[in-house]
Amino acid sequence: MSIRAQAVAEVLWELKKAEKLGTYTSVARRAGFSAGTNGRTMITCLKKIRREWPHLEWWRVLEDETLVEMKSEHASHLESNGYPMEASGSDEKFVKPAELEDHLVDWSVVDGVDESEEAEAEEVTS
Repeated sequence: MSIRAQAVAEVLWELKKAEKLGTYTSVARRAGFSAGTNGRTMITCLKKIRREWPHLEWWRVLEDETLVEMKSEHASHLESNGYPMEASGSDEKFVKPAELEDHLVDWSVVDGVDESEEAEAEEVTS
């Protein structure tokens, strides 16, 4: 298993504990690397994870546009785990999780860091 896939697996565990979703870019950054052009690096990592660790909740990671193909395995997993889907707008082939902003991870909350306190601390040290 690649080091990147292991790092993403750890982030997937964090998403599960937080009961949140993440995007390719946010998960890759959290794991310490770039998602790659069009998310290719993340796509490769997620394929490895699904093959090696099928119990991990890979479906918690969305493309950066947060669109999921309608009636896909991905959409099915999201819906069956409490994330209802809604129309994406212009393209009828895709859907997105409803109330998405409520479901996307905020790493500062996961880490227990209040961003306003962090900003105040920076002002004091400046």
